[in-house]
Amino acid sequence: MLPPLPPRPRDTDKSKMGRVLVVAGSRGMAGAAALCAEAAMRSGCGYVYVATVGAISPELTAAVPSAILRCTTDRDRAHLAWDDVPMLVDAARTSDAIVVGPGLGEGVESWLAEFLVRAERRPTVFDADALNAVARRRELLSAFTSDQVLTPHSGEAARLLGWGDDRARVEASRHAAISQLCTITEANVVLKGAGTLVARRGRPTYVNSTGNAGLAKAGSGDVLSGIVGALLARGMQAYDAAIAATWIHGRAADVLADETGEESYVSSDLARALGRAFSDYAAQSAETH
Repeated sequence: MLPPLPPRPRDTDKSKMGRVLVVAGSRGMAGAAALCAEAAMRSGCGYVYVATVGAISPELTAAVPSAILRCTTDRDRAHLAWDDVPMLVDAARTSDAIVVGPGLGEGVESWLAEFLVRAERRPTVFDADALNAVARRRELLSAFTSDQVLTPHSGEAARLLGWGDDRARVEASRHAAISQLCTITEANVVLKGAGTLVARRGRPTYVNSTGNAGLAKAGSGDVLSGIVGALLARGMQAYDAAIAATWIHGRAADVLADETGEESYVSSDLARALGRAFSDYAAQSAETH
């Protein structure tokens, strides 16, 4: 049964529709931050903030003009660093949910734990380079709560489990892998791949029915994390938000596959197909309730 989406009253305004902070991007990886931020905005969020390095602010302003940027003042630095934690914390104070990871690049483990503590445990999505940072500091997994969402592909899941880069081991037994992850963390886990799985300790494992092989392209995960973050900011519980976002993400891919074929759509097309996907989700969710 698909969980219902948060309501969108006719008399609402942007201040009531949630604020998501996207901590993402580095020199050469502005696209990851842009994909995530646009997906969050197209998922009904009232405000999207992007905290990143100043070096890529012109690219992000051009790509996602509706996002509000919080940038470092040093335009020469390629990556976020320990010194940027106060800026990140200040940006988090006005946010209802956080997405951290897409395109961050190197050195995330040097500041991630401090940022999470000072950000006062807001609902958080961990993706991409944030997951790699957690894999290098696996003690963080035991500190996560049911308000957190991890979105690993099989390689990232292997590293989180301490299996090195043994992607094949995860793929050989995906249900066992996600179950083991849920024994070491209370966070919700989205194990991406064919038949994406969503699980949390004490809850049934959800097997997603939407999506196709065209999603096997760089950037599709950044879009997914943006959708999850927006639904969290709009008030959905993390487990429900993960299920809904996974279905919607896959449905957008199916819409595009019907239009152009699996080979030809790209990740930036996914955000633009979200309107149809949200409508289809709302109809499907109503049928199951």
